[in-house]
Amino acid sequence: MKIALIILGLIVVIIAALFIYYGGLRRVDFSIAKQGGETLVYVEQTGDYSKSAGPIDKMYYSLLNEEGIETFRGFGIYYDNPQKVEKSRLRSEVGNILEDPDPAILKKLEGRYNIKTLTEKEYIVTEFPYRGKMSVMMGIMKVYPAMNRFVKENGFDEDGWVMEIYDIPGKKIVYRKEMVKR
Repeated sequence: MKIALIILGLIVVIIAALFIYYGGLRRVDFSIAKQGGETLVYVEQTGDYSKSAGPIDKMYYSLLNEEGIETFRGFGIYYDNPQKVEKSRLRSEVGNILEDPDPAILKKLEGRYNIKTLTEKEYIVTEFPYRGKMSVMMGIMKVYPAMNRFVKENGFDEDGWVMEIYDIPGKKIVYRKEMVKR
């Protein structure tokens, strides 16, 4: 009986430690900040948002192995609210951010990849720690409910896309919400 209680106690401690490590106790604060201007290489995707990691990784390795371009930040732009739109109809663009791309490199990539520059403007923004794929799931559970509260409390419309930037060297996920006034 004592061994079972010790094992149960250890399991609880491990789960609590993982919860804290992946950001479970992290406070989520939002600001309005001017951001954008990044050059995005992406694929359009329709369907379950949880399937975004595969195309992001595929794009990363395609750029690295076929083009000799290393990227350090992946992203997803999610256009539909999964609470209002059927999973199979969710629209997104996912891929990688080019760091200070040379015009010659952009010319080389044109026609082979979808490329665009994200508009620089004011967004609703927050950051969450990135410590692996569990951080993405924890971020979804913590950030989106807080974002919805911030949007409502500040008179913004719920519509508008959300971008998640997976900044690997910075060890953070940046969340940007398009600002749509009611």
